[in-house]
Amino acid sequence: MITMNEHDPFSDKDLASLDTDVMGKTFYCHDRVESTSDLARDLANRGTPEGTLVLAEEQVAGRGRLGRRWYAPHGSSLLMSLVFYPKLEPSQAQRLTMACALATAEAITQTTGLPVGLKWPNDLLVNGRKVAGILTETAVTGQRLAFVIVGMGINVNFDRALLHDVAPQGSTLASEAGHNISRQALLGTILQQIEARMPAIYQPETLQEAWSSRLQTLGNRVTVTNQGTIVHGLAEAVDADGALLVRDDRGRLHRLLAGDVTSPSSS
Repeated sequence: MITMNEHDPFSDKDLASLDTDVMGKTFYCHDRVESTSDLARDLANRGTPEGTLVLAEEQVAGRGRLGRRWYAPHGSSLLMSLVFYPKLEPSQAQRLTMACALATAEAITQTTGLPVGLKWPNDLLVNGRKVAGILTETAVTGQRLAFVIVGMGINVNFDRALLHDVAPQGSTLASEAGHNISRQALLGTILQQIEARMPAIYQPETLQEAWSSRLQTLGNRVTVTNQGTIVHGLAEAVDADGALLVRDDRGRLHRLLAGDVTSPSSS
């Protein structure tokens, strides 16, 4: 049974007991905020430790990619942001998205038993429906990343029918599993998996292989739209920094760093 009133609200005691070395060891848990990523950015500007977690029961100005609204009822989901200080160039920031998406997919499967696929560039799918999204924001100093904020929204314990007007192709973990999911258990597993994945951001070939194996976008004809530019073609591969390689009908290969992807098999 799926219930709207979450049975496992987060507490400081629960968060303090997370079984990680870095991820979430510094944490801020809020009832209602505009955006966890905005708060995380402010903390990063003040030098908060790597792995700082900002978590909220509700976001009133939560956003997805391209400024879209992210909807989740109070106390129903995982709405969170993490702070990273990677030794990467700005063009490599997508590696954080890749690592966090892979870690979250593995954590969802481990916690719920549900199979999870990825849709380029930052969506997590269960049974072809979007259950989570990731938004990565950066700050740059010179030729280096000063910090990276990875914001994540994971639909957990509410009926997917509530998404009909805002995200008709969306779903929730509870809707797909047929029962409520422990958010505390899921959060702990996500943070453990992210921590385990972090070394891979400096091993691009390993990360690229794992990312490619999860991407349901590859091998499909797609239309990619980004800032008024539209590319039609076959999604052939992704490179080591997460760019999508699309070959159009004239045989030209396009390297795409961002965009909206639609295809006959995914929308």
